[in-house]
Amino acid sequence: MCFAGGMAIAFERTMVRGVGAVLAVALLACHADSHDVILVGTVERTLIDLVSPASERITAIEVERGSHVRAGEVVVRLDPTFALADLAVAEAELAGARTSSSIAGSDFDRATALHQSNVISREQLDRARLARDEAATRLWAAEARVAAMRKRTSDLTLVAPVDGVVDQLPFDTGERVPTGAVLAVILRDGPPWVRVWLPERTFARVGPGTEMRVSVDGVSELHGHILDIAREPEFTPHFALTEYERAYLVYETRVVLDDAPASLRAGAPARIALRVSGTNEEARR
Repeated sequence: MCFAGGMAIAFERTMVRGVGAVLAVALLACHADSHDVILVGTVERTLIDLVSPASERITAIEVERGSHVRAGEVVVRLDPTFALADLAVAEAELAGARTSSSIAGSDFDRATALHQSNVISREQLDRARLARDEAATRLWAAEARVAAMRKRTSDLTLVAPVDGVVDQLPFDTGERVPTGAVLAVILRDGPPWVRVWLPERTFARVGPGTEMRVSVDGVSELHGHILDIAREPEFTPHFALTEYERAYLVYETRVVLDDAPASLRAGAPARIALRVSGTNEEARR
């Protein structure tokens, strides 16, 4: 069942990329005379998922959907009852380990003095040293457990790792969430970008920093530049590559929108016009 689902998702993604590649090539042919390459894609932003570290009940949600948060601001609180109990046990064990380590250290100091006075044997001194070292090891282990329990407890208060806008809050206060569940999604502040597929024939003419014109429905014309271009090409359809089929060879590319309004949401369709150098005959080839 999972395999079939995975195949369906992979097929869907392949079809989406294939359609994007075919549109890019078709639009390129229509605009060869003007030297413009038209690419289509969707607006994207960096998504940050806040994931539940344990299966616990949500005690508070400190933000609302659409609100802006700063890095370090509390977003969701989970019930810390069991974590605090485990921390108390670990701290008690640490206190006992410290006492045992102190006693073992004092015993070794006395054994050292008695051995120097020839009151006890070398074997007895070695036993005192071994007891001291074992007590020190137990102390280090107890300190590590306390540190882990404190980290576990603090992780139940989920904070925003970056500045951004709260996009999703899938759960409500009072719900018990499973380990690994996404409790909040934050859209990171910063310029959005458009993911497009660059035809092979224009690959050598552009690079990171190349400027582009971007059109988004309901928004005045925007300006952007290429952020990065994939090193490995993809091609559609997926069969033997020939000279004729080189037109379908494309490179995944991200175009940053330099002057996008803050209200521009991820998922909006975008149309990008890229002016490339070269003669009309070169553009047709």
